[in-house]
Amino acid sequence: MNRSALVLLLCPLLNRGLAFAADSDVKIVEQLGQLQVKIGQSDFATYNYSSEFRKPFFLPVRAADGTILTRALDDPEDKDHAHHKGVWVAVDEVNEARHWKERELIVTRDVTVLCSKGNPAVFTVTNEWQKSGADEPVVTEKTHIAIYANRLMTYEIQFLAKHGPVDFRDTKEGLFGYRMVSSMKEKNTGRVVSSDGIEGTADCWGRSFPWIDYSGTVGDRTYGVTLMDHPENFRPSRYHVRNYGLFSINPFGEHAYSKGEEPEKPVHLNPGENLKLRYAIYFHDGDAVQGNVEQAYRQFTTISTVHVQ
Repeated sequence: MNRSALVLLLCPLLNRGLAFAADSDVKIVEQLGQLQVKIGQSDFATYNYSSEFRKPFFLPVRAADGTILTRALDDPEDKDHAHHKGVWVAVDEVNEARHWKERELIVTRDVTVLCSKGNPAVFTVTNEWQKSGADEPVVTEKTHIAIYANRLMTYEIQFLAKHGPVDFRDTKEGLFGYRMVSSMKEKNTGRVVSSDGIEGTADCWGRSFPWIDYSGTVGDRTYGVTLMDHPENFRPSRYHVRNYGLFSINPFGEHAYSKGEEPEKPVHLNPGENLKLRYAIYFHDGDAVQGNVEQAYRQFTTISTVHVQ
């Protein structure tokens, strides 16, 4: 079946039971090394997978009024951690390779748009996580990304041990991350609150919650970004949430995030095995209450998984 036929078949299934107006459709436009995502007539996000970069990522990502919520690559006032790019998937200590810090490459081998217009619009990427000096990739990542008209983005991440055994060791440097525009970080105007009402990066860091919201101002308006863990993941993930604007969620750091109080719990995949994870990121106006974060979380946890082989 060719790609056009696949899209025609899958789009009605992916959008089944969802009501939306045509002027709020999510649209994906394919370009060289990029996917441009629009909601209605407005730009929302750009997915970059060109070989110009050491990993794929979304950047920029915009609020409903067009305000950019991701840090620019060349921000002259916010130069720390150059590997924090937009919205991305990466982690260190995979067979001793460090992809979070971009010491090794994550190379995109395939991008397939499954539904180019709808609510959601959907695409799948296949990435090879490489290691210097190795003949084969460390692990293959196949991620299914669905983008909804309310600016909820869901990720179904599958790690495949196609080229040999894979070990995910204990690290705080991962996995599903976002780097915000400088004015929103807690050091400036940011406010961090968990689903349980815990506030502040110091008290939320390294802990597990269904969701954490990070809001702050850009100009004279407040915007927020929520990371969400799925209850069906193999164990609760922990949040790597910092006052300087890093915001990520990771299941591989039991020892690191507990500051040594918990033992390491590495994950081992034998050849042919796989590991599946589900996360979401939600961009909204206002704080967690004004942005209806709890409603968006319920949306995420009731969405049916779409398995793409």
